[in-house]
Amino acid sequence: MSGCAKRCKQGLVKFALSLHRLITGTLNKDKADDDLEMTMVCHRPEGLDQLEAQTNFSKRELQVLYRGFKNECPSGVVNEDTFKQIYSQFFPHGGERSVLFVCVCVCVCAPSTCALINMVFLPADASTYAHYLFNAFDSAHTGSIKFEDFVTALSILLRGSVQEKLQWTFNLYDINRDGYINKEEMTDIVRAIYDMMGKYTYPVLKTDAPKQHVDAFFQKMDKNRDGVVTLDEFILSCQEDENIMRSLQLFENVI
Repeated sequence: MSGCAKRCKQGLVKFALSLHRLITGTLNKDKADDDLEMTMVCHRPEGLDQLEAQTNFSKRELQVLYRGFKNECPSGVVNEDTFKQIYSQFFPHGGERSVLFVCVCVCVCAPSTCALINMVFLPADASTYAHYLFNAFDSAHTGSIKFEDFVTALSILLRGSVQEKLQWTFNLYDINRDGYINKEEMTDIVRAIYDMMGKYTYPVLKTDAPKQHVDAFFQKMDKNRDGVVTLDEFILSCQEDENIMRSLQLFENVI
């Protein structure tokens, strides 16, 4: 196993612990945050039998997930500000966990991302990337995430088919949800990734690195050179890349 792969696996263990804390409801949160959540309209999720049929989780797993979700979000829904607070606890200082998440979820737009694991990261800002991630979880475009939204996305990311994972990732990149990824959208995503990793690194990243990653993404994905990437182009290009296919397996068996 290469050094990069070993570091990715070590980072995955750390991320899994953070994910487990979220699932079991042991992430720290101020009482004021809980009070704010409780002022929102409470939401009762669909029946577990229905969710079991719609996801890749057992009824027992759904019960554990729901308990943790309710501990963090007593109202039963998560607004964007609360989502960012929870997400920032995964990536408070950039570093290895941030890079791991980038390797898994956005490696297709940054082919050299694994090399970044050797860098030193200083304080990061995950809020912009969390905004895009929140929109991907909020599939109904309601401005909030219900337990059903959370568990459906988690089911895809952890136990979905390759096709499902790639389609979910495409939807993350397709910011305006018009069915295409354009260069402006991908530039916004890449810049958010750099913000999440930390604005200062050693060795220093070149100022044109985001543009290089976007150009590489379109060189790889835009098969017909029309300036946008379709879902079919995205899936085909990812399936042709062994590194991307391996990255999709990193979160399997986390729970």
